Amino acid sequence: MTHRPRPLLFVAGAALLLGASWAPRAHAPGTLAPSAEAPRLAVARLQYDGDDWYANPSSLPNLIRAIRERTTLAVDPREARVTLLDERLTDYPFLHLTGHGSIKLSDVEVVRLREYLLQGGFLHADDNYGLDEHFRREIAKVFPDRPLVDVPLTHPIYRIVYPFPEGVPKIHEHDAKPARGYGIFIGDRLAVFYSHESDLGNGWEDIGTYPDDPPEAHERALRMGVNLFVYAVTSGVGR
Repeated sequence: MTHRPRPLLFVAGAALLLGASWAPRAHAPGTLAPSAEAPRLAVARLQYDGDDWYANPSSLPNLIRAIRERTTLAVDPREARVTLLDERLTDYPFLHLTGHGSIKLSDVEVVRLREYLLQGGFLHADDNYGLDEHFRREIAKVFPDRPLVDVPLTHPIYRIVYPFPEGVPKIHEHDAKPARGYGIFIGDRLAVFYSHESDLGNGWEDIGTYPDDPPEAHERALRMGVNLFVYAVTSGVGR
């Protein structure tokens, strides 16, 4: 019988710091303005023009449940879905993007994603095998001046709640390549985290969805997901 670890985890000060950490910066005339509603402490799936943005349907509900059970953060229990043109975009501190194939951002979407990230937002892109060349092309349009780089193993995202001394975990096997965690930094803040050859989304799905993936992989994936979200909602402090 596999025992699922359930440590009681408290994110030190995260709930108190949230107001300071996830709050869009003052915006210049003509740039992306925050919505009139208060920011939502929620996980949002990014809907885009291309292939299956909706992949891994049980993944985010399971990740959200883990965040709610394992941290003190009062996260909305529902998965949100937004486009880059949605007026609610700046309500969400954490965007999740996944898929198996093409993605195409319009010129306006490129600008809005750049502004969202510059204002303190966080994007997690998860290659569900087949997304890589398309995501790299589009994110280069968003930040032509900031390339994707390997996120150092010493970065807080690998230890903020759960320790990952070897970096992003390998969850689902595709072609025997090692898992890599790439990122785009804005100053010292990691604004984009791209999990490649890892397939965290598969790991977040219901146990048994992929029979070859053991329950231990599901647990590792959830732990990494908790780290991603906690970092996203606290990393803006003092920026």
